[in-house]
Amino acid sequence: MKKVGIFGGSYNPIHNGHIALAQAVREQCGLDEVWLMVSPQNPLKQGSNDLLDDGLRLEMAQRALEGIEGVKACDYEMRLPKPSYTWTTLQHLRKDYPDYTFILLIGGDNWAHFQRWRHWQDILWHHDVIVYPRDEHPGTIDVPLLNVSSTEVRERVRKGESIEGLVPSCIEPLVRKYYHL
Repeated sequence: MKKVGIFGGSYNPIHNGHIALAQAVREQCGLDEVWLMVSPQNPLKQGSNDLLDDGLRLEMAQRALEGIEGVKACDYEMRLPKPSYTWTTLQHLRKDYPDYTFILLIGGDNWAHFQRWRHWQDILWHHDVIVYPRDEHPGTIDVPLLNVSSTEVRERVRKGESIEGLVPSCIEPLVRKYYHL
């Protein structure tokens, strides 16, 4: 059975912290792959109006991950009904990939509110969950975290500040183009 970590997020935009985390979790937890599941809309973040178009976020994530072994951007959730619920995604994945074991990767901040997720008990019944530390919330694994957020990247672009080292250099021009107001 192939072990795949599902690392969902808006990736608005993807940054070096996402990539480093996916690589570290893959290595530490013995996963065959980590799929960065580019989400069309987080149901718990409805009303956010600065979410870039799905296709553009996916394009940047795919470019950013080119050549990185075992980590890929995935548009699977974009083809499912909206809003996008992790439970629904995992159910479809289990059906479409019966020879895979899917492990959910989430931040400690989300784990602290996991009971708010749709069918959270079913998720725990059928899937292992790896929790990485985030925003003062502990995790179940210890991984190095880069102090960067998509919000910070967007704000720096809007202010005309440097984003060098925050995002892969191959997508820096796209990030500047898409998030400049």
